[in-house]
Amino acid sequence: MSAIVPGKDGDRYVPYEERTGKESVVYFTRDLSPEGLLKIFECVSPALKGKIAIKLHTGEAHGPNIIPRPFVRKLIEEKLPDAAIIETNTYYEGDRYTTEQHRETLKVNGWNFCPVDIIDEFGTTRLPVKNGKWFTYMSVGEGILKYDSMLTLTHFKGHTMGGFGGSNKNIGIGCADGRIGKQMIHTVPHSDNMWSIAEEELMERISESTKATIDHFGDQVVYINVLRNISVDCDCAGVDAAPVQTPDIGIVASTDILAADQACVDMIYALPENGGAAMQERIETRHGHRQLAYMKELGMGNNRYGLIDLDHGNVLTCAAEAVKDIKPGWTPDKYNTPTIKF
Repeated sequence: MSAIVPGKDGDRYVPYEERTGKESVVYFTRDLSPEGLLKIFECVSPALKGKIAIKLHTGEAHGPNIIPRPFVRKLIEEKLPDAAIIETNTYYEGDRYTTEQHRETLKVNGWNFCPVDIIDEFGTTRLPVKNGKWFTYMSVGEGILKYDSMLTLTHFKGHTMGGFGGSNKNIGIGCADGRIGKQMIHTVPHSDNMWSIAEEELMERISESTKATIDHFGDQVVYINVLRNISVDCDCAGVDAAPVQTPDIGIVASTDILAADQACVDMIYALPENGGAAMQERIETRHGHRQLAYMKELGMGNNRYGLIDLDHGNVLTCAAEAVKDIKPGWTPDKYNTPTIKF
């Protein structure tokens, strides 16, 4: 039996003109507000039916960059009153390692206006990974089986090991349970280093984990990425996250996970005056582009898309046009101030 070998070129950005295949639809707004989130949600909401899970990274205690609670609260109260946020406990020891610790952190961060279901609180289940090369199944929180549909609501940002954290990372790591699934993704069996899997192999394992979950939901899963407070570090870093250097961009939504994440990466690479340099360096040095290439190989979506600009009459645009007026640097908005009450 031949050894399993990861793909290559995770450090290379593939320009749009070099891509092939079908196009998906991606929606875009620059409106980073609760109203902007509601507007873009309406574009993808018809796919959601029955009991709805909202896969959200709720963050470490006092995390400064997570999606603002007012955004999520308005969405839930006005559009998804019966939905629940879903999370899993962490693989590393910290403020979300046990369910008890996790619930205290949820209180600290203001996630107290709707149910939050820690889906690995009472056990795990196995979801099949179809056509995977690393896994035949992924271990996820068994609570996921209670839901019919999933809204993947993601703070798009960098990641210490993944290069970037979009919808793929939010699901692949975020639905894998804290003790078994996350270990399957991150750790070589019997290794003393819990983070012993990296670069292209890690990207492929994350993507296979994601595939297990989205195959489970079928066509009743949608993806919204919020490009705001884009630190090169994940929300797992909490208050220790690197200072934000990348300017805020807007919100992206699609029913195609690859197209959604690819559009975000494309916008970062298209930012004027090299405004996306910090994120580009983080993605390339961690070989994060392999997330996108492998999702395409697994048939999880398309890396070509039509970008619908909701701010200008739903015209068809491109990543470079969408971000052409964004100035380099980052300025905190009103949702970063300590006066906001949750």
